[in-house]
Amino acid sequence: MLSHGPFEVPLCIGAEELTSSEAKKQVLPFDHGRTLANYYYATEQQIDQAIAVALKARHSWSRTSFDERAAIFLKAADIISGKRRCELLGSTILGQAKTIFQAEIDAAAELADFLRFNVQFASEALKYQPISTPDAQNRVVYRPNEGFWASIPPFNFTAIGGNLASAPALMGNVVLWKPSDTAVFSNYLVYRIFREAGLPPGVINFVPADGPTFGRVVTRHAQLAGVNFTGSTKTFRHILKEIANNLTNYRGYPRAIGECGGKNYHFIHPSADLEAAAVSTIRSAFEYSGQKCSACSRLYVPVSLWPKLRSLLLEHHRQLKVGSPLDVDTFTSAVIDRAAFEKITGYLNHAKSCPDIEVIAGGGTDDKKGYFIEPTILLTKNPTDKIMKDDIFGPIVCAYLYEDSKVDETLDLLDSTTDYALTGSIFAKDEAFIKKATDRLIDTAGNFYVNVQSTGSVVGQQPFGGARLSGTNDKAGGPQYTLRFTSPISIKTQQLPVASWKQAHML
Repeated sequence: MLSHGPFEVPLCIGAEELTSSEAKKQVLPFDHGRTLANYYYATEQQIDQAIAVALKARHSWSRTSFDERAAIFLKAADIISGKRRCELLGSTILGQAKTIFQAEIDAAAELADFLRFNVQFASEALKYQPISTPDAQNRVVYRPNEGFWASIPPFNFTAIGGNLASAPALMGNVVLWKPSDTAVFSNYLVYRIFREAGLPPGVINFVPADGPTFGRVVTRHAQLAGVNFTGSTKTFRHILKEIANNLTNYRGYPRAIGECGGKNYHFIHPSADLEAAAVSTIRSAFEYSGQKCSACSRLYVPVSLWPKLRSLLLEHHRQLKVGSPLDVDTFTSAVIDRAAFEKITGYLNHAKSCPDIEVIAGGGTDDKKGYFIEPTILLTKNPTDKIMKDDIFGPIVCAYLYEDSKVDETLDLLDSTTDYALTGSIFAKDEAFIKKATDRLIDTAGNFYVNVQSTGSVVGQQPFGGARLSGTNDKAGGPQYTLRFTSPISIKTQQLPVASWKQAHML
């Protein structure tokens, strides 16, 4: 694939493919001197054009039967699993620096799962019909939302890009898809697969754009139906503010679905299996260089277990290979871009200069060829340091040691340290503690795990999403998700004529 690049990624508005003289470059994160693709930002006028094209397509698409719409996305899933699989994996490996394994579980497996399970869950939900009576027939029609959806995915999962655009479309909506700049090529290939599977032009419009410009144009439009977003808490809050500022301009009330950041934890109980805890922490914290929304970055360890757990963590850490994702032995590769590299490096510099923090392993950085950051294990004496509070989104996990006798107090500390609530794991053999902690930590995570890492949710098995500042918890990959993209209408048809205006007691 690399020998055939750089590839061209146009704007796709209806049946048109548009470029301009000002190309932007998607580079390889692990070799940033090489360009994977040239892409082009939509202007405000082109974004407005895409909205108009989408709204024009809505009439026909919204009246296409669910079975016909579903068939398109099921065919797309087959294409992704089949003839386009290697192409899609290659684009994700090269453009997003995912290892072969991480690309496979994302761009092939999870994306196909989203498409298939969304159809299954929606099919089951649409079966519901209300009770009818002898004199009246009642039914519910699951209309799409009026207007258009704006789908704004992140860089870190090709599957999320495909899901954020396809789920509204499956339910009869029209969509503007603004891909992440650093995942634009893989997302474009997914869009092309949807079209190859039979998706009519204009239903999903592929619109790379400057983030603030795109957000400003779509949120000021009177027919915005909703925003389907995955990304930072800061950006989602900005989108919500823009919607609020334009509230009196809308024809309806736009829906906002947000899956945002996290400050995810592993809590080790004195009864824990330490080998399982160590392996799970290494995987959760360092797979894909900690660039999963669900990655573990806080580790709470009883003092009595720390020497053994530290030894196990260091033993596993020494075996991690950081390098090119083209090497099958690479465990993790570069972070996504210079902005991420500099942000993470800033936190590492803070850790190295802070007297309360010790660097246990890693901490090195190198951006000469790629944006490489060593998987880093820290130990802090201050459980509320910003390392323990902020969403760093990089390969850093920080441990805090608690007295074995202060389990309950440490659970309270864990809960109060941050306002994120995405994922968390507890490790214990003590069944009474597992029951107590599951109840005590019920609001600290949208996805909660026992004796396994905080990452790795599977479509149809662990519907994903968090609360608090981590998002609206609409649970992508679950049975309720597709209903967010419907606006049901209840219809009553009177079978027997109404004979009198009099109420029953008057007759």
